Amino acid sequence: MAHIVILGAGIGGMPAAYEMKDLCGPNDQVTVISDSPRFHFVPSNPWVAVNWRKRKDIELEIEPVLARKGIHAITQAAKRVHPEDNRIELLDGTMVDYDYLIIATGPKLAFDEVEGLGPNGFTHSVCHVSHAESTDWDGFTSEPGPIVVGAVQGASCFGPAYEFAMIMDTDLRRRKIRDKVPMTFVTSEPYIGHLGLGGVGDSKGLLESAMRDRHIKWICNAKTTKIEDGKMFVTEHDEDGNPKKEHELPFKYSMMLPAFKGVDAVFGIEGLTNPRGFITIDKHQRNAKYQNVFSVGVCVAIPPVEATPVPTGTPKTGYMIESMVTATVHNIRELMDGKQPTHEATWNTMCLADFGDTGACFVAVPQIPPRNVNWFGEGKWVHLAKVAFEKYFLRKMTKGVSEPFYEKMVMNALGIVKLKDKLTGK
Repeated sequence: MAHIVILGAGIGGMPAAYEMKDLCGPNDQVTVISDSPRFHFVPSNPWVAVNWRKRKDIELEIEPVLARKGIHAITQAAKRVHPEDNRIELLDGTMVDYDYLIIATGPKLAFDEVEGLGPNGFTHSVCHVSHAESTDWDGFTSEPGPIVVGAVQGASCFGPAYEFAMIMDTDLRRRKIRDKVPMTFVTSEPYIGHLGLGGVGDSKGLLESAMRDRHIKWICNAKTTKIEDGKMFVTEHDEDGNPKKEHELPFKYSMMLPAFKGVDAVFGIEGLTNPRGFITIDKHQRNAKYQNVFSVGVCVAIPPVEATPVPTGTPKTGYMIESMVTATVHNIRELMDGKQPTHEATWNTMCLADFGDTGACFVAVPQIPPRNVNWFGEGKWVHLAKVAFEKYFLRKMTKGVSEPFYEKMVMNALGIVKLKDKLTGK
């Protein structure tokens, strides 16, 4: 009998629970530990922020849906992981023992690294649904003014910043007040469309064109130094990383994505995390020191794709995370069978970015360059596809199915697969 514990119940943790349960024997136990009793579909947070969705539309209770699959849920935050003892300490002091651990916590939001950043400062966030639903968008639109939106230095997930800028533009146009709202996009990326990935296809040209069409100005290679009530201080750098120009940007409304760190439960554990608190893993998603510990998702340590004048990180997108999950659960099954892990995630990516009434899609195979497929396109179909995917993913989580056969069939037909071929390594 093996006890597999999954720490986190997000886009990585929930599918990991379902896939692991499918591979377990009748006497094995799967437990999910979550700091929240509800699963939230994070990609919909920008819609929540402009009141196109309510919180209830994008969340579900995890205990009943997991129980239907025979998976135990503990809805209490972890205080500390003790990998040397194969235990997790919960906030109330309870210890949970495990044979295998999958860390899928997501990140800690490092708002504290920029003075005045975040919901406790002077900017909004779409990183968590509770942040998104408290942005007071209706209050802003009743008394509109300048908007500053983007991502600070060290950020790795740039897509939501672009999405939110475009969604706000669409909503303001529908309200016929776009002419009253100057908008500036501030980003640590070296150019528009870099995305922390060195660009994907013609993402630079397409996103620059989209922003010009929407009269959104931008500042790249930007380091946000300080934020005050209604004013953001930004240092623009040249391609060598030297300060080039100082900006003082007034705003009535601002949303800036923060950098990420590892969560407190794992931060600083020698051999488990890097200095930022992300879990270090090998090609099998396994930690080198604690070889019964695996990790998936945003909490995984991945080096930047390339050096940039202002620091940027590498994003971990949805399908990439799902490929990590599938490799992880198969590798744990092999360990349970007395074998060594052999499965490697492809880290292939297909991403849908909503622009409110249109959108952009990119396919990167694999996500980290050099790539076999490097494509970026746009159209109204992407907006419709994003809406459909939201409903589809929530239904999957409700039904307890990670990858229905028809999804796998379609993705395989597109050449987007989760696991590398053991013979070719491709």
